[in-house]
Amino acid sequence: MAEERICMSPSALVGRPDEPTATGPARDRVYEWLRDEIIRGTLEGGMFLDEQWVSRTMGVSRTPVREALHRLAAEKFVTLNPRKGAQVRMVTARELEEVYQARLLIEGNAINTTCARNGSAAEDMANFLEPMEQAGRERDWFTVAHLDREFHLTLVRAAGNSVLTELYDSLRSRQQRLAVRMLHVGPQRLDTINAQHRALVAALGKCDAAESLRILQEHLQPVPEVVVLLPAQ
Repeated sequence: MAEERICMSPSALVGRPDEPTATGPARDRVYEWLRDEIIRGTLEGGMFLDEQWVSRTMGVSRTPVREALHRLAAEKFVTLNPRKGAQVRMVTARELEEVYQARLLIEGNAINTTCARNGSAAEDMANFLEPMEQAGRERDWFTVAHLDREFHLTLVRAAGNSVLTELYDSLRSRQQRLAVRMLHVGPQRLDTINAQHRALVAALGKCDAAESLRILQEHLQPVPEVVVLLPAQ
């Protein structure tokens, strides 16, 4: 993909939300806005982020912009190039596979733990099903990804392991970005995803660990026809 440097006005971005209105420290506002635009795909992989443009857009000095970009680099959203600036990283097939592997380990442990205790997160997880499916019908991939992440996080929290929950939470932004990207390139998968979510809730409601794990493994299996559309690494 050809390298691009963003030097445009905010109104030139198609599909971006309204003007940033979040309050709080400038570096956090800049970070959250850039992160969400990268997750949405408005700021595409390969684009270069011009500090002056971000500064004007957010109405802040360049110092909090630099701080936000360093945080995004630490979370693997951008790559900092000494002479070119910050470049949005591409979503790759390898990253997808590795994030799925990490999720399977943590969510699988949560299934075994909660079922062994005869406890279940099924009822709380079920609360996300209809809103998630409605967002899908509206093709609001950002909201679908956010609710999907909360759906699975509810399972992890139910296991009661604060360390694993913290580790899982660290995947949050990358998990959402991958989900949005997957839905952009494979929207036909949405019916399958919704069915897997409902099957997982049903199996957890019965404390059926084996069936829940089977569904989870199927759910977190990279789909070849989608993977082939992503850069290898």
